[in-house]
Amino acid sequence: MSLEHQHHQNFAIRLSLAVGVLMLVGKWYAFLLTGSAAILSDAAESVVHIIAVAFAAYSLWLSYQPADDTHPYGHDKVGFFSAGIEGALIIIAALFIMYESVVKLIAGHRLENLDDGTWIIFGASVINLGLGGFLVWRGKRTRSLILVANGKHVLTDSWTSFGVVAGLLLTMWTGWLPFDPIVAMLVALNILWEGGKLVRQSVGGLMDEADPETERSLRTVLDAETAPRGLEYHELRCRNSGSTLWAEFHLLFPPKTMLDDAHRLSTEIEARVCSHFPQSVRLTVHLEPMESHDEVHVGDLKH
Repeated sequence: MSLEHQHHQNFAIRLSLAVGVLMLVGKWYAFLLTGSAAILSDAAESVVHIIAVAFAAYSLWLSYQPADDTHPYGHDKVGFFSAGIEGALIIIAALFIMYESVVKLIAGHRLENLDDGTWIIFGASVINLGLGGFLVWRGKRTRSLILVANGKHVLTDSWTSFGVVAGLLLTMWTGWLPFDPIVAMLVALNILWEGGKLVRQSVGGLMDEADPETERSLRTVLDAETAPRGLEYHELRCRNSGSTLWAEFHLLFPPKTMLDDAHRLSTEIEARVCSHFPQSVRLTVHLEPMESHDEVHVGDLKH
């Protein structure tokens, strides 16, 4: 990863943390001002967000560390772990919100200063919408799963806040207080869904789940580079470790190809593949004879 990408990622995660703290203070002040269950749900989600961003910042730092004796493939996969932790924390927040909403719906509650509270939450919604969009954009541009996951969390927080604003407006217009906890429960269900998606993405990454889009892109460039050279390939496999794409394949050469020539052609193809992707690419290429490779692959080597 380039130093420029690292700088952009560090700036983005620090910005997310700073804005998250400001949003947390504003939302809890709004809750103390109004006593609203919907605002409490929004504030609780912000607490989780701060914890998640702090862990994401640590994960981002760890992902920069080079490979070592205990982690010969580097530390990129911490990004998937970070996304899973963030998703799990979102789910916990959603369950807490649903519990508090049910309690307030059954026991009843009193609301005050809804006008001021609504304006505070609306302002937080707009700020988080801009921040979340920026984090997702920056994360995709720098190939950082950590930033993308954090950005999606911020966007979820934004839509949550907009939902809270809608509930508060309904409560003020109708005077029916149960609107407040009902909206809070709907918000919690949305948070639960988003948290589940993050956990699912995390598990898929940690289990090296296949990425059809990346494989199609690899096959496109390999087809374009092997056919004109009279070569073939098979046994293509790839996985994404976060900011690095790992791929391997067998490259088949015509009979009597000299080793020097085979190595030169393989190196040329590897260079073209690496230049085709914006992120770091690590390739493992196995050279084989085109006619006798079936005889060479015996026993356990056959797939």
